Amino acid sequence: MSAAAHARLHIAVVGAGLAGLSCAQALLQAGQAVQLLDKSRGPSGRMATRRAEDEGTGAWQCDHGAQYFTARDPAFRAEVARWQAAGVAAPWPARLASFDGTAWTTPHTPLERFVGTPRMTAPAAWLVQQGLGDHAATQWQTTVQRLQHTGEGWAITSAEQGLHAAHYDRVVLAMPAPQAAALLTSVAPDGAALAASARMRGSWAVMLRYAAPVALPWDGAFINAGPLRWVARDSSKPGRTGQETWLLHASPEWSEAHIEDSAESVTAALLAAFAALGGPPPVAATAHRWRYADTEPALHQGCWWSSALGLGACGDWLHGGKVEGAWLSGRALAHQMLQPA
Repeated sequence: MSAAAHARLHIAVVGAGLAGLSCAQALLQAGQAVQLLDKSRGPSGRMATRRAEDEGTGAWQCDHGAQYFTARDPAFRAEVARWQAAGVAAPWPARLASFDGTAWTTPHTPLERFVGTPRMTAPAAWLVQQGLGDHAATQWQTTVQRLQHTGEGWAITSAEQGLHAAHYDRVVLAMPAPQAAALLTSVAPDGAALAASARMRGSWAVMLRYAAPVALPWDGAFINAGPLRWVARDSSKPGRTGQETWLLHASPEWSEAHIEDSAESVTAALLAAFAALGGPPPVAATAHRWRYADTEPALHQGCWWSSALGLGACGDWLHGGKVEGAWLSGRALAHQMLQPA
């Protein structure tokens, strides 16, 4: 559907992870007016990187959300190629291993793994700066708490600003399922029920810093025993600089059981599990709790859209999980929104 076939609509996209960004990009390409809102200080969602500085040892960075992504769908492969050409993504030829609690094996991994460069947030930042450019308005540190449909359109209330002055013809919720369900309950019960049916699980991540490279025979390991699920040498990814950093991800089951534990006790438990795999004690460690890390099982609806309400939802939880699913979900929603009523 060409842009000329549509009246120009004012659309709010709530959430600037990859699903929200891909949806916003497609809507802008069709000539729509887009306002992007996110509760964080910038884009990327769970394609996240922590950047900080330790006293006495200097700057460091570590991807603590999505660790890599693959590309099966031709449209997403083409998008990743654009990112590569822009220098914001590259293949990660990691040495991989798998441990079942007794033996180490080398997993069969036919798909190429990609990462953002020089950090996992880079593709999202590039999409905002280049893909959306000056065509979309962005509003950070805005936590949307309520949607209300009025005679003028959709009104938004946020924790930081209260009732916003602007009204929108359409609203997109690009956020984890539990957060979408909370906003949809009073305005779209069927959408809220769908979001509530997606069970999202938490995950603890611990970022480790070292004074020198750690000599382990793998860059990434799938751990299928104990509290850990994934261990990676973040410094092995292309474009990384600064201190040697490693990332420990706890399993969803262990994370859910310990989701309210203190960061200190979680760090101690995961460091002990890493030590059992041969990992040395770090110079410093920082824990991060993801309340909504993955969906088990993920839905395969693609997206949710109510043309009667002018309200939709997208996210990896609606499209099989993973980074690629998030991007495809946002595109699918934009396509539905651009269909004739």
